[in-house]
Amino acid sequence: MSGLIGKKIGMTSLYNADGQALACTVIQAGPCVVTQVKTKESDGYNAVQLGFGERKLKHTTKPLLGHFQKAGTTPKQKLVEFKYFERPLELGAELSVTDIFQEGEFVDVVGKTKGRGFQGVVKRHGFGGVGGQTHGQHNRQRHPGSIGACSFPSRVFKGLRMAGRMGGNRVTIQNLRVLKVIPEQNILVISGSVPGAKNSFVIIEK
Repeated sequence: MSGLIGKKIGMTSLYNADGQALACTVIQAGPCVVTQVKTKESDGYNAVQLGFGERKLKHTTKPLLGHFQKAGTTPKQKLVEFKYFERPLELGAELSVTDIFQEGEFVDVVGKTKGRGFQGVVKRHGFGGVGGQTHGQHNRQRHPGSIGACSFPSRVFKGLRMAGRMGGNRVTIQNLRVLKVIPEQNILVISGSVPGAKNSFVIIEK
C-alpha cells in the first residue's frame, strides 16, 4: 500500500455538477523524501520510509541526524513506513502529490483525533443521564447511575462504559474520494472530514 504523509490544512466546500455543496478537507500531501529503503534480505520485510516536514537541527538527535545524512536530506519531523509500494524507490528520492494520487480515486486517511480530556458518560458514550429533576433528583442529570449488581456477582464487569479520557486515538477513515489535486502547492482536496486538528499530521494511503 503506497501513500504520502501530509498536514491537515482545514475544511472547505466544493460544488458538484448538480449544484450540491460537498464538504471536503484540504491536505498538504508532501513533498516527502525517501529516508530509508528496507528489503527482505537486510530487514526481514520490504518497506519504504518517508519523511515529511522540516525539523530544526538543534532538536535532532545525533543518531537521527546520521540517518538523514545517509539519505542526503535535511532532518524531517514525521517518519512513516509504507509497505508494498507500487514502484521501487531510491534513497533520497522526493515524492510529490502527483506521483501518487489522481483526481477521482479513493484513499484512506489516518489521523489522531482531538484530545478532549476527562469526560463524563453523557459526552463520552452518549448516555441520557439518570433523569429529570423529579422525585428529589436535583444533581443527577448527567450521572452514570447504577454500575453493578447486588450480592451476585458482587463486582463490576470489565469494559463497562464509564467516565474517562476521551480522544487522542488513531483513527482511519476509509474510501474518501480525491476531488481535486493542486500540484503547484502539493494540495489534496478530499471529500468528507478526516480526524485531527488543523496543522496535524495525517497519512494518506491508497
